[in-house]
This record gives sequence, structure tokens and C-alpha cells, in this order.
Amino acid sequence: MADQPVPLRRYLVANAVALAPSFAALAVLHWSGNLAGRPALIAMAAIAAVTIFLVQRYLGSLARFARFVGELSDEREPVMPRLSFAPATEELATAAATLSTGWRRQRASIDNLAASAQAIVDGLPDPLIAVDRQRRIVRTNLAARALLGPVGAERDLSTAFRQPQLLAAIDGLLETGADGNYTGPDQTAVELVLSGPPELDMIAHLRRLPRAAADGSLALVVLHDTTALRRAERMRADFVANASHELKTPIAGLAGFIETLRGPARDDVSARERFLGIMAEQADRMRRLVDDLLMLSRIEQHEHARPDAAIDLASVLKGVLDLLQLKASSRKVALELSLAPALPRAIGDYDELTIVFQNLVDNALKYAKPATTVRVAARPAGEGRVAVAVSDEGDGIPANHLPRLTERFYRVDAARSRQLGGTGLGLAIVKHVVNRHRGRLDIQSTPGKGSTFTVTLPAAG
Repeated sequence: MADQPVPLRRYLVANAVALAPSFAALAVLHWSGNLAGRPALIAMAAIAAVTIFLVQRYLGSLARFARFVGELSDEREPVMPRLSFAPATEELATAAATLSTGWRRQRASIDNLAASAQAIVDGLPDPLIAVDRQRRIVRTNLAARALLGPVGAERDLSTAFRQPQLLAAIDGLLETGADGNYTGPDQTAVELVLSGPPELDMIAHLRRLPRAAADGSLALVVLHDTTALRRAERMRADFVANASHELKTPIAGLAGFIETLRGPARDDVSARERFLGIMAEQADRMRRLVDDLLMLSRIEQHEHARPDAAIDLASVLKGVLDLLQLKASSRKVALELSLAPALPRAIGDYDELTIVFQNLVDNALKYAKPATTVRVAARPAGEGRVAVAVSDEGDGIPANHLPRLTERFYRVDAARSRQLGGTGLGLAIVKHVVNRHRGRLDIQSTPGKGSTFTVTLPAAG
């Protein structure tokens, strides 16, 4: 530790203070006649030389002590200085070093406790947000940051949530009366919907702490995702309504044919064979309908959970075309696959993407004109995206129908759809799978020329 020069003013003042008593005593002796002038001057010079030397050393020791304490306050570990001309200061430096060591240990212990507390909070599966008395965000956990994105500390809760009912509930929790006591309950719950896509149904559990924590936290907001539960309730209701509507016709037909076979056509062999064929078709239609409804329910149940696997789209598309090649041949329609060079992988679920493109290609085959081509083309689509387009040369779809194509059981031509074996759920399944993959479905169609369905997905890497 290099010695720094003592400021001149401090040096002069210290010497003046130290020399004043001695000079005053010598002056009194000289004026009283007890000390001659020359000896008095010699004594003053000797005392001044010794005092100046000692004061310089003493002030240097004080300066080293001050620097030592300053470095300790900066949480450094300086070498103990030599303070031989200021023993008391040396004792103070030793005490300061001991105090600093203890403080570092306590600080490390506090930091470890804070890190452990944050690790525990981050391990909670539900998003948690802590706010202070002014409704400012103090702490968030990993689940909250994943749901809401980066949320800066010291920002008002309204910057993360736009739900008035939640903010009003927090204000009610933190409201105090004239006596400073809280006027509201110490806990409550609020239902809210977070905008998407996809939209998330949430229950926010709010609780006020008995006293503010060390970081200022006074109220906790814990969000519980009820999306799956709400969707399950809606799916059950939708399933009953849709299934009852779509199954009514085939069930009525089966009941009528059974009654006919039991009665007038009991002994009519030709009528029995014809009726049994129709009954088999109706039973197969009900089977396809139930299968599609169950598939749609499974996809909707997990729509909020984004898949994260890297999928080879070329493999998916080749598998789909191989599966539908026989159907294409029977309808005299050619299948053509075009893959861009260095096609990136897509982030998704292999089986669900197979369902998407199988539905799109199957629809193209159903509505394509004979002796035409159904084209499937995959290519990069800008930064971090990949697109797959399925095009047919069919009759096309009028523009007024395009916005509703992905609704359940919506059909442009209901009679033709049923004749071709459609359940009216294929594009609804496609829409929900694409939503789960955080992708996009675009539909372009020109009546008389054909349609193109384009699925855009996030690319891997």
C-alpha cells in the first residue's frame, strides 16, 4: 500500500496545534525572566523539529488507516498497514478488519439464503409475482417470466396485466384506513383471461403477507392455469351438441332400416342386401365422426402446450403422399411433391403434423377434378419459418365461405361432403393443431381454378 502525501493544509494545522502548548510555555518562561532568549529559541527549534517529525509520521499512519478502512468498505481484502506511530489506530484497524470479515460472512450467508429462496420460488409450477405496498413488482419466478416475458422490477403491476378486476383486487388487499390498518381481507381470488394466442383461463390467488418482507414484498399473486379444465368443460358440451346433431341422421336411418327389415322386408332378400349395405355406410360414417371428435378433443386439451421437437418435414410429407397414393390413383389424380433445397426442420409433433397434411391432401384429392394434379410444396418462409402449401385444381371455394371453413361441421356443400365421406371436422382439426404449433393457416381459392392451403410453422435452429 503506497503512502500518499498528506495535504499541506492538514499538515500545517496539525503542527500548529501540536506546537502551540510548548511554544506558549516557553514564551511565558521567557517573559517571566526564568528563561533567556537564546535558550528559549533553541528549545523552540528543537521541539519544532521533533514535533514536525512525529506529526508527519502520525498523519501518515492516519492516512493509511483511512485508506485501509475505505478498501474494506469496498469489500476488498487489503493488507493490514503498519501503524507504529498510532497504536490506537492500529487497534481500530484490527477491529475494522475483524468486523469486515464478519460482515462478509454474514453477507455471503444472506446471499446464499436469497439464492436458495429464489431457487425455491423458481421451482414452483405456477407463476408467482410479489408486489410491494405501492403495487410495484418486486420479485417473479421462472414460470411467471415464461408466461409474461421479462418483467422489470420496480414497475407497476399494471404494466404486466391489463385486467382491471385483478388490479382492483390487489388495491383492495393493500388498502389501509385512517389508523394505518388494512381494511380488506388478507386473501382473495380472481378469475381472468390472458390474451393469446392461445387465450389462457386463469385463477389469480392473491394473499397479503403479515408484514413486508426484506425485499419489500407485501402481497403475492399466484396464477393457476385452468385452461385445460375450462376447455374440457367446453369440449364436453360441444361434443354432446355436435355429436347429437351429426349422429341424429344416421341413427334415424339405421333405426328405420332395422324396423323395415323386421317388418315388410323380413323375407325380401334383395331389399335386405341393399339395406344392409346402406346401414354399413351409415355405421362407418358414425365411426369416422366419433374418431374425428375424439381426435379434436385430444388436440384441444393440449393446445396451450407448445411442442418442442425438431421434425423433418420431408419425411412427414413423403409418408402422407405414400399413404394417399392409392386413393389418388383411384380418382385419377396425380400427386406431386416439391421440396426446397436445404429445407429447415420444423418445431412440432410428428404425429400431429402428419394428421394436418393428411387432412389437407385428402381434402384436395376429394375435390380435385379427374386427370389433374395435387401439388405439395415445402419451402423456407422468412426468418425462422417454414411453409407447406397444398394446391388442387378443383372447383374452388367462393370467397364468402373462406372465413368459416375451419369451423366445426361447416361445409360449403354439405351433401357432396357427406357423399365423399367427410365429417366436417378435418379443417377444424388442422386449425387447432396449427395453433398448438404457434403456426398459421392461410387459405386462397379461386372459383373454377382450385384452392391452396398453406401451413406456416416455426423452423428449428
